[in-house]
Amino acid sequence: MTKHILMVVTTADEMNEGHKTGLWLSEFGEAYVEFAKLGYEITVASPKGGKTPIDDQSLQGEVPQEILDTEKYLQDTMKIEDIQDTTLFDAIFLPGGHGTMFDLPENKKLQEIIRDLYEANKTVAAVCHGPAGLVGVKSSDGTPLVSGKTVTAFTDAEERETTLDRFMPFLLETRLRELGANVVVENNWSDHVQVDDHLITGQNPQSTISAANEVIKQLSK
Repeated sequence: MTKHILMVVTTADEMNEGHKTGLWLSEFGEAYVEFAKLGYEITVASPKGGKTPIDDQSLQGEVPQEILDTEKYLQDTMKIEDIQDTTLFDAIFLPGGHGTMFDLPENKKLQEIIRDLYEANKTVAAVCHGPAGLVGVKSSDGTPLVSGKTVTAFTDAEERETTLDRFMPFLLETRLRELGANVVVENNWSDHVQVDDHLITGQNPQSTISAANEVIKQLSK
C-alpha cells in the first residue's frame, strides 16, 4: 500500500507590525521531494486553503531548481476544515516559516487531526517553526500533547539571531518548555532532529531532510 502523508502549511503572510512572512520554501520542498521519490501520496493543506504565501527570504541565494519546482504544489492547497477522514493518512508533516506562528497554534481542526493521528500511532512530524502547530494540541486526557515528550524546534537563540523575535506572538522554544516538553537544542543552524516514539521534530531549515528521513524510516517499518 502506498503511504499517504498530509503536509500542512501556513497561509499567514504577515508577522506583527505588518512584516511580510509565509512558508519557508525549503522546509516544504525538501520534504516533499524526499516523500515523492518513494511514491508517497501527498496531500497539501492549509488553514485558509488556496495559495500559500512564500517567505521571500527563503528564495534568496542558490535555491535548487527541484525545490523551486515544488512551489506548484502550493498554488491550490486544500482547506484543513475540509479534511473529513484522518484514517487516510499515515503521517502528518508540518513545515515551518514564521507564518506558522500566527495561524497554526489556535487552529482547532489541526489540533484534532494531530491528536487523532498521534493517538492512532501515526507519525507526527514538524520542523523549525512547524512545531507551532503542536502547542495547542491536547491529548484525549486533556494534557498538552508535548508534555513529557523530548522535542526540538526553532530555538530562542536562533530567533534572536534573525532579529525577528520582536515580531513573534511568542518564542517557540519557551512555549514548548512551558507546556512541559523536554526541549533539546543544538548550536544555531545545526542539523538536529529529535525522535520521541512517533513524534519527530527538527530544529531549523537545515534539519528538514533529516526529519523527512526519520518519517520515511518510521513508515518503512
